[in-house]
Amino acid sequence: MAKRTYSTKPGAERNKFKPDVIETYQVAEEAALLEFLIGAMPQRKRTAIKNLLSHNQIAVNGIPATQFDMALKAGDEVKANLTREFRVFYNRRLKLVYEDDDIIVVNKGYGLLSMGTDKIKEGTAYSILREYLKWQDPRNKLFIVHRLDRDTSGLMVFAKSQEAKDKLQHNWNNMVIARKYLAVVEGRPESEEGEVRSYLAENSRFEVYSTDKPEEGQLAVTRYRTLRSRNGYSLMEVSLDTGRKNQIRVHMKDLGHPIAGDRRYGAKSSPIHRMALHAQTLRFIHPMTRKDMNFSTPVPASFARMVGM
Repeated sequence: MAKRTYSTKPGAERNKFKPDVIETYQVAEEAALLEFLIGAMPQRKRTAIKNLLSHNQIAVNGIPATQFDMALKAGDEVKANLTREFRVFYNRRLKLVYEDDDIIVVNKGYGLLSMGTDKIKEGTAYSILREYLKWQDPRNKLFIVHRLDRDTSGLMVFAKSQEAKDKLQHNWNNMVIARKYLAVVEGRPESEEGEVRSYLAENSRFEVYSTDKPEEGQLAVTRYRTLRSRNGYSLMEVSLDTGRKNQIRVHMKDLGHPIAGDRRYGAKSSPIHRMALHAQTLRFIHPMTRKDMNFSTPVPASFARMVGM
């Protein structure tokens, strides 16, 4: 009896994914983008390089660039995709701040889940970014490193490999140099700056609370500084020595000045119809290159209006 053989479906080989052809260049000194590319690609004509630029096939630090005179600085990474355009990422609730082969840094809007739950799988920061990466290459993966509460906006980092994720998570306290938040609280704290220290525990309703008993919770340390007070509110800069669930929200309540809009933890008002908490600064050591990665965002306009800025 003849042995039956199996073959792939007609056309399957033609449709097999082929990686983009991407060239990577490191910037050694300040230069305009077009002039840098001309120097980095001596084998290509000026018109060919300008075509790459105009068709979104050039990216600087992971972000597509089309401006010929864009200023580059030492340490920047420039990529040229010779196969197709770099996808221009756009989502009104999630802004791409930085991307390389190992990590993605985003500015998450309020009301957006960091990752899925049992009930919600799509429309999260994770699912939006995963779809974007899969467009680039179906083999790409995405890993959660840390989370922000749904109603907290601001900077988050995701990993694009298991190794990058593990290095960041396992050494989080050593690799994160600075993590600062902006919060608008009700009233004006008696001390312009200070520290709140307690042990945080969680009850059966998933509410976090402070206790002075070490055996009941995890140590949490929050430092704060008042930047401006007006109209019955204060804009605070808050930094974390520890990263516990709902830490800032609980510690502002403990101060007697809950975050505006945070009904769960004692707020009486919600003038901007959201919780006024934003992850403004994220500075960490890159898990693979060991570079100092420092990201910061402006004061949200709605926060500024609350305190008359």
